[in-house]
Amino acid sequence: MPDAHLIDGQRAEDQACRYLRRQGLTLIQRNYRCRLGELDLVMQHRQELVFVEVRYRQHSGYGRPEESITPAKQRKLWRAASVYLLENPKKAKMPARFDVIAITEHPEHGEVKWIRNAFQLS
Repeated sequence: MPDAHLIDGQRAEDQACRYLRRQGLTLIQRNYRCRLGELDLVMQHRQELVFVEVRYRQHSGYGRPEESITPAKQRKLWRAASVYLLENPKKAKMPARFDVIAITEHPEHGEVKWIRNAFQLS
């Protein structure tokens, strides 16, 4: 039986993907994994490649979801994105960015926050 935490994470990714598709993004790949990390969603927005990190919190008692993306996590995402680009040379020619979808569940409704260009690494 799957862990409830994994089920919540999967639902959050589903919700994020639907939300971004409604905003005009195209899904390229979900849950890309390599030895250096994982990318939740790889999407295209116009001519840009978008690496999307999805964060979910059942409530904001432990802080907002986006606050959980530490500098160490950002470096891990950057490394995974670098491997993805090496494996997909045609995509490597596109400008790229890192976005975050932060989802917080409230008793009456869920809140989805899209943070474009959430962080940049050099």
